[in-house]
Amino acid sequence: MLLRPIRKVLVANRGEIAVRILHALREMRIASLALRSDADRDALHAQLADDVADLPGESADQTYLNVDRILALCRERGVDAVHPGYGFLAENADFADACAQAGVTFIGPSPQALRTLGDKLLAKSAMATAGVSTIPGWSGHLQTNESEIAQQAQSIGYPILVKAAAGGGGKGMRRVNGPDELTQAWRAAAREAQNAFGDARVFLEKCLDGARHVEVQIFGDAEGGALHLFERDCSIQRRHQKIIEESPCPALSPQTRERMTAAALKAAQAVGYHGAGTVEFLLTPQDDFYFLEVNARLQVEHPVTEAVTGVDLVHAQLLTAQGLPPGFSQETLTTRGHAIECRICAEDPARGFLPVTGEIKVFRPPVIPGVRVDSGVQTGDRVTPHYDSMLAKVIVHAPSRAQALARMRAALDDFVILGVTTNLPLLQAILVDDAFTKGRYDTSFLSHRPDLLSPDGLADHPEDPRLALAAVIAAHAPSAQSSSKRTGGPVSPWRDNEGWRLGATGSQLP
Repeated sequence: MLLRPIRKVLVANRGEIAVRILHALREMRIASLALRSDADRDALHAQLADDVADLPGESADQTYLNVDRILALCRERGVDAVHPGYGFLAENADFADACAQAGVTFIGPSPQALRTLGDKLLAKSAMATAGVSTIPGWSGHLQTNESEIAQQAQSIGYPILVKAAAGGGGKGMRRVNGPDELTQAWRAAAREAQNAFGDARVFLEKCLDGARHVEVQIFGDAEGGALHLFERDCSIQRRHQKIIEESPCPALSPQTRERMTAAALKAAQAVGYHGAGTVEFLLTPQDDFYFLEVNARLQVEHPVTEAVTGVDLVHAQLLTAQGLPPGFSQETLTTRGHAIECRICAEDPARGFLPVTGEIKVFRPPVIPGVRVDSGVQTGDRVTPHYDSMLAKVIVHAPSRAQALARMRAALDDFVILGVTTNLPLLQAILVDDAFTKGRYDTSFLSHRPDLLSPDGLADHPEDPRLALAAVIAAHAPSAQSSSKRTGGPVSPWRDNEGWRLGATGSQLP
């Protein structure tokens, strides 16, 4: 076993995942280097790192995707390894290659695995060869004539999906319900794929209505072995983006779980996977499941697995990157209780999940036993249009699913965010929905429940009167920048308006 000691890690990311990684580095006594764009000048992740480097500019291309600048910083600041988090450069095979050439450890899978898994057609081929069931489909070519495309679609059977070969996050994807929609969908998906990924290749895949999105957490160790850390259900989605995840999956039988985790291990071994990753499947009502893709990185929802297994996945990543065992084995891995995660985003569900920008006047996460909040923002921060809209993740753990749901409802009710519109009301509405509480849902849940997205549906939860009062004070409070300079901290109505009280008893607001 070749040991590669790591003394300093560059965190090539921002927001809550950068904060998450920085905390792990501090616990393991490994020095950290954070990156900050002009838009993230006062960001929380930049305040927590041992060292910080500026990335001039605001857009992702100018900053967190600037490979040359990041590698130069590795040389200049004595960096041993790069942790890419998720998004940005996390699944970029060329970046992983460049790190290796620069003598810097890339904390993630090999460049070869990234190239195979980053191309959906190559990934499906590798899985089929390994004996993992894949969704029926056809990989065509842009020059294929329309009649052949139509013939292949008819053979697969409608409804179908047109998907980008290099895609992700729902980009380059179109649902086709019948032959009259096919040509337009094929061309539109190819255009979007070219614009988003620089790769216009698209393919056809059977649309499995009524399916659940179930994924298996895998981990490849330093010696070439692979293990699984059970599953997560990620079926509650908007525009093919997950918003609620839970473990264990309410619909998965022990027998199907055993078959699915075994298939996930086959997938990992097929590409020689190293480190943390996720094999995603679609689970039909008949308990059949099909390979969807591999996310070759740490997932946004990894805390769900951490909660039910007691494993710290970032610690395990850092250990295996140094050639050390991850700290657990398949024999020692078990699950306990139930965990749920909700993603809090700055967006307006009633307006098609339109991203929202502006200043966060108040950011007060819940403080409840059994509740974890991962966030990269604080009171006084500005939400800009340059990056992802996610502000925080709320993760709860409890002995049963019913108890976890109750705990999550309490946590969301206690979460105060003022200044920007968020999806908190939608999440609250889902958590009390009868079908969801009974575990009867699939990936089409929100598309079949427009009532939950309407202004009336989002207003089912009465507002705490303290929030209205805090909003008034926040609106008259000094700006975040001036308050920070004056007090040494972010703006807060509680800080900037000392002594104000509520109610006849005169009790001060928390």
